[in-house]
Amino acid sequence: RRSLQKDSSDSEVENEAKGKFLAKKPAWVDEDDEAEENVDMTHKYRKDFMKSDAEKVLTKKKLKRRLEEQFQRAMGGVPAWAHLENRKKSKRTASDSDTDEDDDLLCKTGNFITDSDSLPRGILKLSTCLPANQERFADGKLATVQFHPSAQVVMTAGQDRSVSLFQVDGIKNPRIQSIYLESFPIYKACFSADGEQVIATGTHHKMFFVYDMMSGSIIPIQKVRGVEERFLRSFEISPDGSFMLITGTSGYLHLLSMKTKELISTMKVNGRCTASAFTPDSSKIYSYSKEGEVFIWDVRSRKCLHKFEDEGSLEGKCIALSKNNQYVACGSASGVVNLYTTDVCLKENHPKPVKAIMNLVTSATCVTFNPTTEILAVASRETDEAVKLVHLPSCTVFSNFPVFRRKQIYLAQSMDFSPRSGFFSVGNNKGKALLFR
Repeated sequence: RRSLQKDSSDSEVENEAKGKFLAKKPAWVDEDDEAEENVDMTHKYRKDFMKSDAEKVLTKKKLKRRLEEQFQRAMGGVPAWAHLENRKKSKRTASDSDTDEDDDLLCKTGNFITDSDSLPRGILKLSTCLPANQERFADGKLATVQFHPSAQVVMTAGQDRSVSLFQVDGIKNPRIQSIYLESFPIYKACFSADGEQVIATGTHHKMFFVYDMMSGSIIPIQKVRGVEERFLRSFEISPDGSFMLITGTSGYLHLLSMKTKELISTMKVNGRCTASAFTPDSSKIYSYSKEGEVFIWDVRSRKCLHKFEDEGSLEGKCIALSKNNQYVACGSASGVVNLYTTDVCLKENHPKPVKAIMNLVTSATCVTFNPTTEILAVASRETDEAVKLVHLPSCTVFSNFPVFRRKQIYLAQSMDFSPRSGFFSVGNNKGKALLFR
């Protein structure tokens, strides 16, 4: 009993001594530390902390305060570990409070989640990675490059009759697998909405192929009953995964069921249809005719809801809708890409574009929006390096893409953004899927 009492009294004395030790004043003070020393704020490591040009020189004290402010803004206040009194707790209470702190931490996320700033205009921060298909370049033109809707995978398909899948890491981009479709040069390939299938059409074929990635089987669809077309080439898959829209000749549009690959209905536009796009909710189809008119169809009733003329278009080439259903982009043979808001397109017969993008000098053959609707990529496959990235909503072109010092892109055939906009890929006529971070 005596020994226990002795131990407890010793620990009390020890704790008391510790308390006294923490409360002591510094043994020695350097007067030079107290002197007001000025710091040059124009240095490249410090200029971000300047609030105005008047702050080219700050005292060390003020700079320290500025750094503390910035840290607290980032952390959402002073973190618990920075309070001195928290450090004086004994081990026992600290271990108890650890669980409490963890519970508190999991109860709220306010300090850690902030709204990200929107993408700034002017210069885009980007780096060039190895091509996505580095481990197997296509022989000849790359007809399609597309990112998988959910996995970190990119698919390439070309006129060398092959479809290849690569894992995108930006460093090695290892190949997952390739399939070869004998005597079937690919015109276009596309992932299904769930990412389990790849649909591929040929350059001169009535049939098309469905590659089921889950079973590894390649299913030929020899003929779709009711579709009387010499070739099946251009097509679109609805975002909800229910429909496949085939663009036929003479203005015919064939709506197929994705599940059965059977014809549901046929629609017809005046003249010849050159491109189509589904709205993000898959309820409507925008069809662009060779005569420069855009027809808006209701998918459920297959009736034409509205028609409008693309301003100044002599020949329609490509069309795209933004993922948030805010914009419609129409690219014409003159190289002009008109950007409209969807609500104006649904009401007016001669809508005014928000912006006419005139940076391409040859026919606009590909337009695509990034998933966050902050970038519109426009391209022409008729001239080398004819790819431009347009910032939204300012509608200004990023001046640092592409780099003109050396040819890199050549003729852009296909473009796509990754599902979270971290990567941008351009498929070119040299068989490469160029990758930018």
